Amino acid sequence: MCALLALTLLLLALLGAPAAFASPRGAEATLLLVNGKVWTGNTGQPEAEAVAVLGDRVLAVGPAEDVRRLQGEGTRVVDLKGRRVVSGFIDGHLHFLGGGDELLAPDLRSARSEEDLAARLGEAARRLPRGTWITSGAWDHESWPGTRLPRREALDRQTPDHPVLVSRLDGHMAVANSLALRIAGVTRETPDPPGGEIVRDPATGEPAGVLKDAAMDLVSRHVPPWDARARRERALAALRHAASLGVTCVHDMGTTAEALATYQDLRRRGELTVRLRAYAPLSSLERWRELGIEGGFGDDALRVSGLKGFADGSLGSSTALFFEPYLDSPGTSGLPQIDLASGGELERKARAAAEARLQLAVHGIGDRAIRSVLDVFERTLAAAGPGAGALRGRVEHAQHIHPQDLPRFAKLGVVASMQPYQAADDGRWAEKRIGKARCDTTYAFRDLLESGARLAFGSDWPVAPLSPLLGIHAAVTRRTLDGKNPGGWVPRQKISVEEALRAYTSGAAYAAFDEERLGAIRPGWLADIAVLSEDLLAVASERIDEVKVVLTVAGGRVVFEGP
Repeated sequence: MCALLALTLLLLALLGAPAAFASPRGAEATLLLVNGKVWTGNTGQPEAEAVAVLGDRVLAVGPAEDVRRLQGEGTRVVDLKGRRVVSGFIDGHLHFLGGGDELLAPDLRSARSEEDLAARLGEAARRLPRGTWITSGAWDHESWPGTRLPRREALDRQTPDHPVLVSRLDGHMAVANSLALRIAGVTRETPDPPGGEIVRDPATGEPAGVLKDAAMDLVSRHVPPWDARARRERALAALRHAASLGVTCVHDMGTTAEALATYQDLRRRGELTVRLRAYAPLSSLERWRELGIEGGFGDDALRVSGLKGFADGSLGSSTALFFEPYLDSPGTSGLPQIDLASGGELERKARAAAEARLQLAVHGIGDRAIRSVLDVFERTLAAAGPGAGALRGRVEHAQHIHPQDLPRFAKLGVVASMQPYQAADDGRWAEKRIGKARCDTTYAFRDLLESGARLAFGSDWPVAPLSPLLGIHAAVTRRTLDGKNPGGWVPRQKISVEEALRAYTSGAAYAAFDEERLGAIRPGWLADIAVLSEDLLAVASERIDEVKVVLTVAGGRVVFEGP
């Protein structure tokens, strides 16, 4: 009851607090961007030379000579010197505080072996008081010789006095040391939970250290949560990083009430430099319903958009749910996650979310999981009746789609919320997992667009880098990180720079019901803008990843200026 009261007070504060991007009175522009190449994202006026901003809104877009007439004594004028201007990037799927945490964490991602990972954890432990949990950082065994999963014994040698639980970069499995397993009471007798797996030593049956998906909760529930100071520190780090990359709006997946309180505090202080669209865990549905909260609660700066559920795990953890078994693990075809595994629970919650007008976003990676989610959306739409299409169901990741399900996204009005950089990562090893045939419709950007589906791009940060320009590079070239696919992995799924740019702007805006205020530079719309070091629409595709953001405007405020 206390938690419910605290959440109620938080939401009332969110509704009644002053806007973060307040527009001042006055007729003259507060900011002019002139002498540039403005990609507006507006098909009625695709290109311009200059933009005028008044407060938090775009005042005018057009020729530099015309826009300069709006200059007054207090107007800041930025000479773009011919640089390319685009609408501020919208990241359609990330974990904001988790990303901030990785910025402050030890670098585990570049570890090149189990021993290297353990040594880096040991170095981190030596800087911390005995008994302090180590949970920050992300590793990737696919970069190691033999790609063997890490074991607790290796961690024990370096961290005997510090409980450790650190995730693989996809967040769908983690390795724990013996102390953490002992604190959690995980032994050889502990059964695998629904939607999870305790990886065991084949000789002894003892936990080997790695926990997959729901099994991670057995240990993570014993980890002390971040306090308000720690959350604020991580949020500020994430805000700085986002601004440096031209990211002006994010869809934060799995937002807790505590995270929402942190964002609200930053908003109140005028420190919130990105727009946040919060998607709470699906498990919190009943709390939102009790409070009468509907999708869209909040304002342009901070808004509760919907709920996030899970249908399966990940390809890297061999827990993405497929119709056919994995080639390199023929004993499994993946794991349904708790929302899908619990006998109709996902569909029940989907209907309840629809009744509460809360948008539902469901993690689906394997072809069987994606079909199951589409089936749930189809039945939910049918039950909801006329006008239900406005609910805009989302499949998060939508990585490995069965060819028969490609046209269903457009037919059902379901948004494909995808992260193109992960194609550059997964393409190094996906075929050994599921074979070449199934990879033909992996990260099927071209097929989805041609079917008429709505495509929203994001990063899944900290799983992948936050940079939208790296994501655009991946979508356009489909080159893999190992350099072994210079012509592109599954090259028929390539898309153009402009198509990728729209997925990071208007497409992501549409995914969160922001299509009438965000995702383009046009008069009356919110003034979120990124200025680039080179012309993204003219640079050679293989050099897109070299383009940098040199200026970021969020809500009419310059929040980042590069060299």
